Amino acid sequence: MALRINDTAPDFTAQTTEGEIRFHEWMGDSYAIIFSHPRDFTPVCTTEFGVVAQLVPEFEKRNTKVLGVSVDSLDDHGKWKRDIEAVAGCPANFAMADDTSLTIARAYEMFPADVSLPTENRTPAHTATVRSVFIIGPDKKVRLTMTYPMSVGRNFAEILRALDAVQATDGVPISTPANWNPGEDVIVALSLNDQQAEERFGKVTKTLPYLRYVAQPPKQTTSA
Repeated sequence: MALRINDTAPDFTAQTTEGEIRFHEWMGDSYAIIFSHPRDFTPVCTTEFGVVAQLVPEFEKRNTKVLGVSVDSLDDHGKWKRDIEAVAGCPANFAMADDTSLTIARAYEMFPADVSLPTENRTPAHTATVRSVFIIGPDKKVRLTMTYPMSVGRNFAEILRALDAVQATDGVPISTPANWNPGEDVIVALSLNDQQAEERFGKVTKTLPYLRYVAQPPKQTTSA
């Protein structure tokens, strides 16, 4: 069975371009995003990692660590990183994990556990389903997943928007409507009646009895 929302994200140890990490320990109190790729030196993935490199400051603003996962070696990652930086026009300052053993891909159920893969002459087609995105909360729970085919480049504006929505709604009785962007109104959870909603969020705009909008509340700060 595939990982589901609110499942605990599997922990793992991996060699990365920034040294060995133990995933949960590496995350600390941050959010994390895992971007997986079927192979290094593939054209779509190179453009995607280039965008990740450009967005590193945006992820840092959101207290989010980024981990790129590819089924190739650290040596290949180092060579590929130069191509990524050439495409991005900036340093690729994020960790890239060596998953030649497919440990991470199997733990995150990107393909069936009993799948048979060649140890030599492996092509991107053999690991085509290793094109997933996982947004993971500080509590190590899976918040959101996306999986793309090899022919469709990931929309990182949407991934960033989804991260904003996850963070905006974490621990708060609100949801985001379709096409929501940060700063726009949000939907009050049905667990609050009208009076409770007004007391907590201020003005409530009621479109339907069950569809009530309020201004996006400021982000809550959590103390250790």
